[in-house]
Amino acid sequence: MFRWLVLIIIVGMVGCNQTNQELVKDYHNDGMQLFKMGRYSDAQESFQAAQQLQPADPGIYYNLGQTYDYLKRPYDAEKCYKECIVRSPNHAGARHALTVLLMNQNRQDEAVKGIEDWLAKNPNCAAAYAEDGWIWKTAGDMPRAQSRYQQALSLDPSDTRTLVELAFVYEKLNRPDRSLVLYQRALEINPHQLAVKKDLERLRSSGTALPHPD
Repeated sequence: MFRWLVLIIIVGMVGCNQTNQELVKDYHNDGMQLFKMGRYSDAQESFQAAQQLQPADPGIYYNLGQTYDYLKRPYDAEKCYKECIVRSPNHAGARHALTVLLMNQNRQDEAVKGIEDWLAKNPNCAAAYAEDGWIWKTAGDMPRAQSRYQQALSLDPSDTRTLVELAFVYEKLNRPDRSLVLYQRALEINPHQLAVKKDLERLRSSGTALPHPD
């Protein structure tokens, strides 16, 4: 509470010499650093200070929702994710975070309906198909997940999250050769994915080879 009051006082003191946009950036950067340090309550206060200055920014709602998630406050997290989505309907991070939250609360029907509504309103959004794929992967329906991930990649072939998720699905479907291709593609796009590198090496060390052309 004391930190929150200090932030409000600072806003009043420096408001004449610093633009709102600069202050928002400062508070946002402060919140991100505190979040990385595991100081979630302090991060929450920094994001709230930024929100006071820029209440229409969807990213601030998402970051605030993340802090509430880590603070084990699902009700507040859900509210923030939904506020983010109202302002940015295709915000993939908020959509996924909300889906995970609902699934963790055994509210799968709500999670599925939310993604179905998203797809209905944005039928060309790759992230929506990828999120639907994640739901079905989590539910254990690998063929349905595969179909959705492939639809996502047809719209955005360079999305590394979808490439990696589909690679996992192919492993579950006993097609490690296809997984190998997808892990390689993901690393070509973003070489700094340590977990993907480990998965690729695991498949190679097990003797998995690239698939033969059809």
